[in-house]
Formats: sequence, C-alpha cells, structure tokens
Amino acid sequence: MDAIEDALAAIKFGSDGLVAAVAQQHDTGEILMVAWMNRDAVRATLSEGQAYYWSRSRGRLWRKGETSGQFQLLRELRLDCDGDAVLLLVDQQGVACHTGRRSCFFRSWRRDHWTITAEPQISPKTLYPGPH
Repeated sequence: MDAIEDALAAIKFGSDGLVAAVAQQHDTGEILMVAWMNRDAVRATLSEGQAYYWSRSRGRLWRKGETSGQFQLLRELRLDCDGDAVLLLVDQQGVACHTGRRSCFFRSWRRDHWTITAEPQISPKTLYPGPH
C-alpha cells in the first residue's frame, strides 16, 4: 500500500463516504471554511498539493478555486483523535468564502443578534462571472 492509501485507511469516513474538513490558514491560525471530503478528494489533495473537496450540492469533486481562482495550497493535513475529521493547514490564495470574504466565519453573535465582522474583499460577481 502506498503512503496516500495509508493516510486514507486511517480516516473514518461516514456512512455517506464523507469526512468533515476544516481549512485553516497555516501561518495565522485563521479558520477559513468547513467543507466535506470523500476518499477521492483526500487522495487528490495529497497527491496534487491543492485542496479538493466533495460538493454535496453539485454531487461532484471540486478543486478549491477552480472557478474563482482562489486556491488553497496544502501545507499539512491533520487527523483528529477519533479519525473522523481532518484539518487542512493551507496557504489561501485570495479569499476563501464565496461571498468574497477572506473567511466564511464573518458573523459573530454579539449580545442578542448576528453582527457582520468582515466585509467582502472582492465582489462575488467578480469571483463567479456569468449568469446566476
């Protein structure tokens, strides 16, 4: 068995074949996004050095940034103690969120309501041109 197959064997994928994946900026610790990975996504990520995920809405594998140009270069893949979640330490190229923000976590509960804590750095129309 090769090294990538060894890595896959340690991950406990759910009954749907997916594992939760958290993307974190490798040098600042900023949490960028949460997504899902299947075996093919983990395999592609480890072999190519760029983050791949499984899109539940599209029902297909996708490379982060394939449409927007906002890629995630893998620095390290970590596995949690139970083996049922992965952490991708990445070098985020541009913004991570489809809303044009650096992170998908831009809302904070403050007192009794959600507060927007970060404005878009780039328009979603620029990230995803064409009809919506």
